[in-house]
Amino acid sequence: MGILVQKFGGTSLSTPQARELVIKHIQRELAASYQIVVVVSAMGRKGEPYATDTLLDWVALNGNALPSREKDLLLCCGEIISATTLCSILHHEGITATVLTGAQAGFITNDHYGNARILDVRPERIIDELTRHQVVIVTGFQGQTESGDFTTLGRGGSDTSATALGVALHAEMVDIYTDVNGILTADPRVVEDAKPLPFVSYAEICNMAQNGAKVIHPRAVEIAMQSQVPVRVRSTFSEDEGTLVTQPEGFKDVQSGIVDRYVTGIAYVSNVTQITVECLNETDNLQLQVFKSMAENSISVDFINVTPTGAVYTVFDTDSVRAITVLQEMGLKPKSLSGCAKVSVIGGGINGVPGIMAKIVESLSEQHIQILQSADSNTTIWVLVKKEDMVQSLRALHKTFELHR
Repeated sequence: MGILVQKFGGTSLSTPQARELVIKHIQRELAASYQIVVVVSAMGRKGEPYATDTLLDWVALNGNALPSREKDLLLCCGEIISATTLCSILHHEGITATVLTGAQAGFITNDHYGNARILDVRPERIIDELTRHQVVIVTGFQGQTESGDFTTLGRGGSDTSATALGVALHAEMVDIYTDVNGILTADPRVVEDAKPLPFVSYAEICNMAQNGAKVIHPRAVEIAMQSQVPVRVRSTFSEDEGTLVTQPEGFKDVQSGIVDRYVTGIAYVSNVTQITVECLNETDNLQLQVFKSMAENSISVDFINVTPTGAVYTVFDTDSVRAITVLQEMGLKPKSLSGCAKVSVIGGGINGVPGIMAKIVESLSEQHIQILQSADSNTTIWVLVKKEDMVQSLRALHKTFELHR
């Protein structure tokens, strides 16, 4: 029997009604003769009793001085509660199941508490338990160091756990269940005619995730891509197949054959500040000094354009005052523009196709939207606009590239 990894997020487990649907998804795949490994997140979102953010708030209310190692120990509790709850329901339904923590499931990580990296996955215990149980439930988001300390994998860690297990177990598929029906061409809260995508490439969804789409974590996609394990992004609240994430040659639409497209989707990141730094006195290695100072102060930079006489880049609005202060202390006179948004046009067919950037410029110009900065890669073209122009930009580009069709 083939192995199927199913990952259920916090909203999929937060209510009795949602958990009933989770059970049905598991039952359906058992009936299809799969061996099932289920990866779970903590139940609910901020404010609900067992959510990760709720546990962090608890720390803040009780001294807010918990060391990072001990904080990871606390944060592991949310997934353990989810896993044992699901195990109890499965047994009530007559389905044999057992629970393994991330450590017991074989996740070995470094000791970067709060955002640990997976060094190895040793799935022998899971394989053994599958001979005795119909379902093995694994707590997502967590692992352990070589010395046995609990660690957590950072935001999106349960997605990462699921695809890493998919690779280690040579699974036929990894199903990521969430509260939306697959991956859409744009954020439906902003672009009303956004359409679900039947398939995307690993590179496309990785770029969409890195540029603001929150359906799946980019680290999870990168792990799946390395070993080419297919991933489906599905809704817990639907029987639809969702979106298949695989290599481009795997794209098959049963009605129309292979689909050739330039642009797959539009994504965005809002609330960023553009910073411009120019040489004042023929300063040597200005760019090195600027970006080294940002790194030393733990300020994340993005959308970088480097010229012989300076650099332009973005930081989150929340970091902008600190970034400007750091640069001024270096004797520089940076210019800043806050309240911007990075809009991304993403597609595996962009590379080598003339006219894509021209279409973007024409589309935004027709809406009288100023492009503050641009950059591109093989699969993505980025433009920086003012935040008040973001929604109009997304809708215009979505229409220009006919993603509503």
